[in-house]
Amino acid sequence: MATTDVKVIGAWPSPFVMRARIALNIKSVDYEFLQEQLGAKSELLLKSNPVHKKIPVLIHGDKPICESLVIVQYVDEVWASGPAILPSDPYERAIARFWAAYIDEKWFPSLSGIARGPTDEAKKAAKEQVVEGLALLDDAFVKCSKGKAFFGGDRIGYLDIALGCFLGWVRVTEKTSHLKLLDESKTPNLVKWADSFCADVSVKDVMPETDKLAEFAKVLMAKFKAPPPS
Repeated sequence: MATTDVKVIGAWPSPFVMRARIALNIKSVDYEFLQEQLGAKSELLLKSNPVHKKIPVLIHGDKPICESLVIVQYVDEVWASGPAILPSDPYERAIARFWAAYIDEKWFPSLSGIARGPTDEAKKAAKEQVVEGLALLDDAFVKCSKGKAFFGGDRIGYLDIALGCFLGWVRVTEKTSHLKLLDESKTPNLVKWADSFCADVSVKDVMPETDKLAEFAKVLMAKFKAPPPS
């Protein structure tokens, strides 16, 4: 199957865009990366994702696919000859999807809340929820990995992508909030996994540098705190 007709609409700091890029890298699919600018939405983005008007969007030929985890599954199914991303076992696949949903719906909003919480109490509560979630995910790693390096076993899989895309923002949060979220004494398995994930050939070129991402975070926070235009 030709791969020159594959495009990703996204932005380098976005963890959700990173999911699509990692999945394509795992499958060795060449693609064109079309970067959106902060605060602007291109005509192609609005045309390709008229419902949510958000990145990422995968364009395969003339067909747009939206939502990061939907894109990961699509890539896994279309380029089936490459390494599998989702588990083949139905139960293991269901468990991976369960934890991916937990990460997006519960855990990541708490991570964002450490910086964006309106009060110190809210920020403290968010930190506690993040730490509690990481402990749960550390336990899930033991069960899913079965002694291997990744949630997906010997190689990066669906749940690795779902959680690993946030590692850059975990590091930024640790740096800017003077916290230690991934702690060897509390989440030893995730600490080791994070090193393996970031060093993987499918990840290392798309994982943002912490300092660069921290600078972007400052811009994002300034925009977040700015009063709405009158």
